[in-house]
Amino acid sequence: MIELFQQGKAMMWPLLAVFLLGLAFIIERFITLLIKARLNPMKFMDQLTDAVDSGGVDAGRELCDATPQPVAKILGAGLAKVKMGREFVEEGIAAAGAVELAFLDRGMLWIAMASTLAPILGFLGTVTGMIGAFAAVALAGEVEPTIVASGISEALITTATGLAIAAPMVLFHTLFTSMIDRYSRDMEQAASSLVDHLLEKGILKG
Repeated sequence: MIELFQQGKAMMWPLLAVFLLGLAFIIERFITLLIKARLNPMKFMDQLTDAVDSGGVDAGRELCDATPQPVAKILGAGLAKVKMGREFVEEGIAAAGAVELAFLDRGMLWIAMASTLAPILGFLGTVTGMIGAFAAVALAGEVEPTIVASGISEALITTATGLAIAAPMVLFHTLFTSMIDRYSRDMEQAASSLVDHLLEKGILKG
């Protein structure tokens, strides 16, 4: 690996920087989505409605406050405005939902950037490497197959490196996007179910 890095020359450094940046955000998103946001919104919704039915809105808010998950913060924001009416509850849920969705989506732009930028830098390294290879041929005054082959081989290292970096970035970006979309749909369904439940129980006035 060290030898290949050295053969790739100067363009390998920005490729390394892009790889480390993308890797850092992949690890951060992995921790956030699989640990911090692991709670199933609909299962939490069942727990919340049981708490509200047995102990009222205050019991539901206590459960939300004790649960450090995005869905709990969203539903808790709605419960905090029950006395103000349905419109305020829905506004509270929407405002908290925007904040939590931004939290779930944080860092995805950088992963996408790494997946796009890595191949571009790789191709740029190949172009500059080819220029250097042909310059070496011109300097030699004759076409030596070894000189040409050596130059092209070194030039293609950056392209291969860029593609190798981009492939897992695209994979993880797609995976995380799918998880965020599914979690967002579940949170929206849970929020709608909470409003319907509060209306049905007469706790919330329409």
